[in-house]
Amino acid sequence: MNQDEKMMRSALTLARRGIGLVEPNPAVGAVIVKANQVIGKGWHKKFGGPHAEINALEDCKTLGVDPRGAVMYVTLEPCSHEGKTGPCTQAIIEAGLAKVFVAIIDPSEHAKGKGIEQLRNAGIEVQTGICENEARILNAPFIKFAATGKCWVTLKWAQSIDGKVAWVHKSDERQWISAEQSRKDVHKLRRRAGGILVGVNTVIADDPLLTARPSKGKKLTRIVLDNNLRIPLDCKLIKTAKKSPVLICTREDTIRAIPEIAEKITNKGAEVLAYPDTQGRSNLQFLLDELSNRGVAHLLVEGGPSVLTSFLKEQLADEIVVYIAPKILGAQGSVDITSPMAELKQAVGLHYVDIERFGDDVRLTGLTGKALSDISVSV
Repeated sequence: MNQDEKMMRSALTLARRGIGLVEPNPAVGAVIVKANQVIGKGWHKKFGGPHAEINALEDCKTLGVDPRGAVMYVTLEPCSHEGKTGPCTQAIIEAGLAKVFVAIIDPSEHAKGKGIEQLRNAGIEVQTGICENEARILNAPFIKFAATGKCWVTLKWAQSIDGKVAWVHKSDERQWISAEQSRKDVHKLRRRAGGILVGVNTVIADDPLLTARPSKGKKLTRIVLDNNLRIPLDCKLIKTAKKSPVLICTREDTIRAIPEIAEKITNKGAEVLAYPDTQGRSNLQFLLDELSNRGVAHLLVEGGPSVLTSFLKEQLADEIVVYIAPKILGAQGSVDITSPMAELKQAVGLHYVDIERFGDDVRLTGLTGKALSDISVSV
């Protein structure tokens, strides 16, 4: 590994600190080097706050070092437009940096190389492509949405070693399969997403809120697949619909059959979305198009086995996240994920697999081949 790659990997490590705090913006890190010494580090710390480049330049000031003539390593093309913060390119130019290494070009309509062009026009040397695959994977939901206008779909579930996703004790109460550390990590996943989806059976069985805790001020769109409008009107989702959006997805003929139920749901603040005649297209594809049009860049699917399998069968998943608990539940495991998965006609291969431990649990994360194509990463 050469020095430039080492510094960019350091910037990527910094960028990861912003995951779950900056979305729907990308997580970005920056490192400034002068005379072979790191003189400034920064990352995008929160949505609406200063970008990584600005924080790295401020770090130089804190250390009392002049960045003039230095080199910056940044994981995403510096912005050149006025948004919630000023353009980073202008700050880089005013600081007198000599060279900027950029991992990837920002595919957003307002960017697409404009920041790089602005730096070059100011006499700053710019080199792109170092650690490009890693940078694309780091911000895969942002990259896909910016490049294609389509939301990134993450399927998540927790299971025992013998493939059970629900655990019932002798008290007939459902118990957590995963450990507390894993459940905390799930809330980090939720903070990355713009929407969370479950099936109505999950709502009936568990009565979830589907929120990220702590929320960091972010309101998620909470989505329920409910073809027959069976959602309990006194469930937590309906009770909190006026605080954070709730979208109930059902069939047009269901609304025609029981319009009074649909009206009660909407009167409580939730929205009922009816699937139109999709003329052979998938209802799930219609829903993803609808969510993308609403600006949901990242959808987290936490449904039961049937819902998860539906996304896999239709090849709509970009990312799989599985928490595996060191438990063999046997007869106490009331829901088996392997039976619905047996309906899959094709194997689903995962790439860039990451394995991490949370207590005794293991989290396995991987990307589908479809996802790699969408974000232009090679297998």
